[in-house]
Amino acid sequence: MNTLSFVLAGAESPNVTGSWKVEITFANEQHRFLRFDAQNEGKGTLAVTDPKSTVWGGAKPSDAKWTRDEGNSVTFSGPVEFLIGNVGRDAGTLTFKGKFETPDSITGEVEFSPLIGDRPSKHGTFKAVREKE
Repeated sequence: MNTLSFVLAGAESPNVTGSWKVEITFANEQHRFLRFDAQNEGKGTLAVTDPKSTVWGGAKPSDAKWTRDEGNSVTFSGPVEFLIGNVGRDAGTLTFKGKFETPDSITGEVEFSPLIGDRPSKHGTFKAVREKE
């Protein structure tokens, strides 16, 4: 029995805190790239890192929050603005629901809820990989 409790103690949940490179693939095969910086106590920031956003001075990070769910599940969310063409912006909230595949990789589903207009949410998948320091 002591061996079992030792194994369980050694199999602690992976740590969310740190910097993550996130790639989103929406249903229309549109790819988006972000950086998620997870801090202690469920706080963090999200920043769009699409190549287009760097041309226009880069996106400013927005406040994000994260929670650990049962097992190896994690949820994180925050507001973002994706560039559309040369001047348009698509503002909304991204909500990621995923599981740790490894301590340095999270995969799952993502939903983008637009802030303006009567447009439906966009659904897709994501993969987040921890950035090495």
